Amino acid sequence: MAGLKGTVIKRVLLHGDGILINIFDIMSFFDIMSISLFYTFKAFSDQAFEQTGAIRAMSRTQSRREQEKQQRHEAILDAAEATFFGQGYERTSMDDIAKAANLSRALLYVYFKDKAAIQRGIMLRAGQSLQARFRAALESGSTGLAQIAAIGRAYYDFSLEEPDYFDALTRAATALPGAAPEQAQLMGECETLTMGLMVQAIRNGLEDGSLDSQRIQDPVQTALYLRGALHGVIMLCQQEMAGDGPLGRVNEAALIAHTMQMLMASLIK
Repeated sequence: MAGLKGTVIKRVLLHGDGILINIFDIMSFFDIMSISLFYTFKAFSDQAFEQTGAIRAMSRTQSRREQEKQQRHEAILDAAEATFFGQGYERTSMDDIAKAANLSRALLYVYFKDKAAIQRGIMLRAGQSLQARFRAALESGSTGLAQIAAIGRAYYDFSLEEPDYFDALTRAATALPGAAPEQAQLMGECETLTMGLMVQAIRNGLEDGSLDSQRIQDPVQTALYLRGALHGVIMLCQQEMAGDGPLGRVNEAALIAHTMQMLMASLIK
């Protein structure tokens, strides 16, 4: 019975427009097509998988090379800082930096075109360090007045705790001419963000009422005034009050505190 049933199924005919089609033949056709499509898709999938694997391997290789390049870039700056800060910028040569970084002179020039470019790299580091201090100071205050006062103290602490970076930033404006466009852009963006933190503190003070809107017409100009005034006093302390000079007996910390007090008083009613 089963054999007969199978025979009947195989011989069933479809009538359509006078065409007789064997169902068994139709099923065989679709079976063949399915198998063909399966192997075609499998071959395509295998090829795509291999290509994806190759792309991922290439991406990992490029990422590793970029990481190694960045690490070497930072190592060169570390070596340059040690030599610049130790023996002075003018007395340091590219050979000195290459030796300190354990690199050939030729490889050093792959990363930096000259000593000035390395110095600008250190200046960018200094700017980033100051920016981090300003950001922390901004986040520490509950009012705009407290924030701008904290930023002022952070600037003075920066001059004491990272004097080489402070000196580097003091010379940064004169180092920009001749900088590569990318490096000049990074330095400019860093300075803009740093000053932006001061401006934000002033705006916060205007909004919360801790600063006088009648005295502060332009937050940007006010930020420049505050930083310039404090920077000038810090430079006075470093240059005129050191040693046995005529201002040597003036207490530096007391002068800075007085300067901060006067500056804050100029911002409130």
